[in-house]
Amino acid sequence: MSAVAVLGPIRLALLGSYAAMSCIAFALYGMDKSAARRGAWRTPELTLHVVSLFGGWPGALLAQSVFRHKTRKRPFRVVFWGTVALNCAALAWVLLRVA
Repeated sequence: MSAVAVLGPIRLALLGSYAAMSCIAFALYGMDKSAARRGAWRTPELTLHVVSLFGGWPGALLAQSVFRHKTRKRPFRVVFWGTVALNCAALAWVLLRVA
């Protein structure tokens, strides 16, 4: 049985987009941590938040743990969890409409 048959094309596309955005988020956090150590140009926090908002938050959460990056800045964490909540609400809305 194919993944499309099991999940449906919309759910499969969502899964793929979350995976892709999570990989992008993970890479951005890794590059930002490396830049922070070197004193080089940093990835803007807005960029990290936008990627999280559009589905990259699982990768961002993993990257925060792996790189120990952006875990102490309370304002950043508050906005990050806000993007997670908004994304989950949007995902629930989409999945309910597809069902």
